[in-house]
Formats: sequence, structure tokens, C-alpha cells
Amino acid sequence: LFKFETLDIWKEAVKFVPEVYKLTEKFPNWETFSLTSQLTRAAISISLNIAEGSSRDSQKDFKRFVQIASGSLNEVVTCLFIARNAKYINDNEFNETYAKCEQISKMLYGFSRYLNK
Repeated sequence: LFKFETLDIWKEAVKFVPEVYKLTEKFPNWETFSLTSQLTRAAISISLNIAEGSSRDSQKDFKRFVQIASGSLNEVVTCLFIARNAKYINDNEFNETYAKCEQISKMLYGFSRYLNK
């Protein structure tokens, strides 16, 4: 096992990616290389940064990657607002995905605090 595979935050971030892919399936084709791509790449980036940070030699470095993961999550949330405003997703889809983002955000914040110790 790699160190990151034991982390609940990494597991949640990985589970989140297919949810984002499913959400973007109904985006218009012309969004494939813009909003769809940005949203999926940002969602993927959350788990990738946690994994990369886990290989660092210091907790301080690891925390920096967790902060980058948090930034990627903020990108996801912004894309959700844009998608809702463009009527690519409905309010229910927005709210469900936003709630998942809030959960992941809390986990990232808690993990970041843990790394401060």
C-alpha cells in the first residue's frame, strides 16, 4: 500500500471524481474542452495532490499539497456555480454536489490541522 491509500480524505476525493464525470455527461458538446474539462481536471486534482503530498519528507510540504487540493476543490465549486447559471445542471444537482464539496472541504481542513501537529 502507498501511504495515501490509507487516508480517508484521499478515498473520498477519489469517490468524488465519478460523481463529477456523471454530472458533466449532460453538458453541451461545445463545453468539452472548456468547462467540462476544467471541472473534471479540478476534481481529479484533489486526490492527485493528496497523493503527491503524502510522498513528501515533511508535514509542512504535505500540508502545502493539501492546501493545493483545497484550491482545486474551490475551482470545482466555482465551476458548479457556472454550470448552474448556464442551466447545465439543475438546483438539485448543484445542491447535492455542493454538499459533497462541503464535506470534502471539512475533511481537508481537519487533515490540514492534523498536519500542523
